[in-house]
Amino acid sequence: MTHPLVDRLTTEFGWPRIDDAVSFDDWINRPGVHVAFVPGDAKRNLETPDVAVVLPELQMAFQRAFDCCVVGDAIESAVREASSVLKTPSLVFFRDGECLGGIAKVRDWDDYMARIPRFLAQPAAAE
Repeated sequence: MTHPLVDRLTTEFGWPRIDDAVSFDDWINRPGVHVAFVPGDAKRNLETPDVAVVLPELQMAFQRAFDCCVVGDAIESAVREASSVLKTPSLVFFRDGECLGGIAKVRDWDDYMARIPRFLAQPAAAE
């Protein structure tokens, strides 16, 4: 069972909850920048609902420069290990299937405003 504020991301905003590796790989390999929200266990991690509230605000602040998904429990460990963003909750940024980096735990707004533009400015992987 997930937290209602995490569920809101899929019900109200229509973001996919991705529970299998094939679907996740398909999603991160689509054109554009993608942010995978890795919520962790909301019962044990009190920061998870905070990040669930902040992420839609970040998406609007950056004029939808990235799309978002919620990473399901079944693939959470694999996503954390592959991205080297081990703490949760976390936001993991991807472009063209490549991990650009991540932001673990809840942060001050100014920290998000400083770090996210660096992810967005990273060039796409060479073909």
